[in-house]
Amino acid sequence: MSTEVSVIAVDGGELQLGGGLLALVRPALDELEPGGMLAVLSRSSSVREDLPSWCRAQRHEYLGVEEIANNLDRHLIVRGAFSVPRGTNTNNGLLRPGSGNLNAADVGDAALPPSRADPSTGFAPHGARVEPGGPSYPFTLNERDHVAPSEVTTLYEQAVNGQWDATADIQWSKVRPLPDALESALVQIMTFLAENELSALYVPSRFIARIHPTFAEVAMFLATQLADEARHIDVFLKRARLCGRGLGISSVVTSRSLLSLMQQEDFTEATFLLSVLGEGTFLDLLSFIERYAPDEPTAELVRRARNDESRHVHFGLAHVRSGLATDPTLYSRLEAAVRKRAAVLHGVGGVPAPLQDALTTLAAGGAEPRAIARGHESFRQLLETMHISRIRRLGHAGFTPDQAEMISELHTPNFM
Repeated sequence: MSTEVSVIAVDGGELQLGGGLLALVRPALDELEPGGMLAVLSRSSSVREDLPSWCRAQRHEYLGVEEIANNLDRHLIVRGAFSVPRGTNTNNGLLRPGSGNLNAADVGDAALPPSRADPSTGFAPHGARVEPGGPSYPFTLNERDHVAPSEVTTLYEQAVNGQWDATADIQWSKVRPLPDALESALVQIMTFLAENELSALYVPSRFIARIHPTFAEVAMFLATQLADEARHIDVFLKRARLCGRGLGISSVVTSRSLLSLMQQEDFTEATFLLSVLGEGTFLDLLSFIERYAPDEPTAELVRRARNDESRHVHFGLAHVRSGLATDPTLYSRLEAAVRKRAAVLHGVGGVPAPLQDALTTLAAGGAEPRAIARGHESFRQLLETMHISRIRRLGHAGFTPDQAEMISELHTPNFM
């Protein structure tokens, strides 16, 4: 059985090898499979000496030269086996100018990335042709099932379209002085939110450099998450400082809880603790603050922050679901991570007192005793709502009702 060999030709005219001929020869060789043949037509006598040497250096096989007309040579080259592999288009439908609106799936390679990425491909975008012999990069998150849920491209598009301006999109001019008790409560709440969002800024940033660029959409989504958290920190601190009385208290409970988040070394475990449990719980907290917000700017900024956080939670759920579907041991690992974190806060009695009092006062709308009683009841209802919501989210992630109940009960009293 004979194997058909591809043969193509280029006309180099009078170009010398170092005078532009390689700009024709190299792309032509790239079009061939290893073993394919290239005919180079040349009217330059120097090519007779230079081309064989170049072929040896580039590990192509030079077959020789013959004069086929007056001052016209034909050189034959067989493409070597160790050059850059020929590319194969895996995108369903190439883009053309005038294709209209583009999204991440269009601009990237729409094919499913490999189950495991090769660290030696470095920062080459997925689908690029990689020259052999490059260095190995220190990426540690190289497995698709442990990094990239299928929804990540859609979530990235939503994040890009959902960005907002902390200066222009909040009507700061409508903020007015509040009664002392309410202002103090709002300062404390905004201080607490900013402190926790700082942790939500730092924790994902620890993992971006570990993610193989084959799964760049995950790193890109996490970059939008960092942008979201930076914007939230900005607006929460602005709102606190507009009260004109400095910031509130950072409690030991909050500090210990957030340190335990920073100490997570496993990407999936950190995503579970931060995005599924922590930011998931924050969705209910932000809804509570919006409900009892003393003015429209405050309601608007927490409403916008909640929309952002819902994407982070969605990513966390998708990531954990993907991991649980392929790794049965992940259930016990995530449960162990929750138990270990709970042990760090062993003996801590509930929500940090300054936050508990501030949320009660916010819901009361002031410091009148009967209003405080209503505010306290609203705060207790918030805790129950958070518990129920966590159980529901954990069920969506794939946990059994008993597992979900246990994990929710163990979740940090700091909320995040």
